[in-house]
Amino acid sequence: MAGLRPTPDRIRETLFNWLQFQIAGAACLDLFAGSGAMSFEALSRGASKVVAIDYRQEIIDSLEEIRNSLGAEALHLVCDRTQTVLSTRALRQFDIVFIDPPFDHLIHNEVCKLLQDNGWLSAAALVFIEAAKDSKLDHPHSWSLLKAKRSGNVKYLLLRADD
Repeated sequence: MAGLRPTPDRIRETLFNWLQFQIAGAACLDLFAGSGAMSFEALSRGASKVVAIDYRQEIIDSLEEIRNSLGAEALHLVCDRTQTVLSTRALRQFDIVFIDPPFDHLIHNEVCKLLQDNGWLSAAALVFIEAAKDSKLDHPHSWSLLKAKRSGNVKYLLLRADD
């Protein structure tokens, strides 16, 4: 679909190598789902549930078609703005969160704060952030940086959300 910037294969492979011992059985939250590559990869590697959020109905419709063709019942789709969803108190917590908004949306810091403040994260949840290499990223002070890399014009981080 036009306007999508899926996580490059090499970055996705690196991330899931980092997560290889945590992904099985994990509940994952894919914010800014776009192509759904992160959601489907997580499910293929054993995640028990993935909730994917995107505000564009055409994206959700496309992901629903793919989900149905694959029989991926563990993928739950939400058509809404990420900040709107995260502004409410969480009904369940997630073990792994993927944050990859369009690069021109400078909302990483806001999203991290909403995740923390509204109870979206399980104890020691892992949070993946992908951003333009020159983005200024701040995360809650209690979170620990586990991994960080750059690839071309992209930087990506894996954080542990400690209390």
